[in-house]
Amino acid sequence: MTDTEIEITADLVRDLLHEQHPDLAGLAIREVPGGWGNQMWRLGDELAVRMQRMDPTPELQLKERRWLPVLAPRLPLPVPTPVRFGEPSARFPKHWTVMTWVPGEPLDHGSISRGTHAADTLAGFLRALHVAAPADAPVSSDFGAHPKKCTDGFDHFFEAVVPDGIAGDVRAVWDDAVAAPEWEGPPVWVHGDLHPANVVVSDGTLSGIVDFGALTAGDPAWDLAAAWVLLPAGTAARFFDLYAHADEAAIRRARGLAAMKSLFLMLMGQNGDRGLPGGKPNWGPVGRASLDRVLKGI
Repeated sequence: MTDTEIEITADLVRDLLHEQHPDLAGLAIREVPGGWGNQMWRLGDELAVRMQRMDPTPELQLKERRWLPVLAPRLPLPVPTPVRFGEPSARFPKHWTVMTWVPGEPLDHGSISRGTHAADTLAGFLRALHVAAPADAPVSSDFGAHPKKCTDGFDHFFEAVVPDGIAGDVRAVWDDAVAAPEWEGPPVWVHGDLHPANVVVSDGTLSGIVDFGALTAGDPAWDLAAAWVLLPAGTAARFFDLYAHADEAAIRRARGLAAMKSLFLMLMGQNGDRGLPGGKPNWGPVGRASLDRVLKGI
């Protein structure tokens, strides 16, 4: 059975629950739009089922199962926490996990109107997350490294979508990040993939963080990039003041990584406009707005 042959439906989710967690099978099941590597289904009011879809291996789900119960109790925002495990079976040969539901609206479909509150909230969350990771923490080759190890990815996004009028300015931000000193502290816990689809908002501010599949031990600059990728214009300085642990080098690395993440969002938007698989049409304007904030440094 290939990825394209597995049609994930509410009936399939209910059948799997009947097989492995029958006490949950009577709860209402509703599809959650979006998702690519994994597909989400609401389960009742307080749970969700995370179904492995396009991810080629179960590594990301198994990572969340292992580490989110460790991290969640000390984080000041709700995060999805695994409560039941679904194992591969004849009915569905991939992993799935029942997790707590994080209420709110994904930022790529919502907005932040309380920028100061959101900056304070994000700074507090990252201060709590960015502690030294244990020796057995996961390490990623894609997330958490110094920008100089990501030049191929940046160049790919840059060549695909950067507007001609700002290409030089974007390249200068990236080159400055590549030239910045490396993180000298111990590897810390890093979410790694903070972009508008992986945070939720309510009442005009951040209210939860989701999708920890990229969780790794590494350079906190990967998450500090969210000062420009997530927050409204004019709030980055307040964020860094409250976070209080980012030196000049970390901010330079974070700004370059924010430029790369913005270009990625723009590319996904372009792919969506062209009807390509995995494309997200609404991400293009989000990425361009983020890139403008990066270039202005606000």
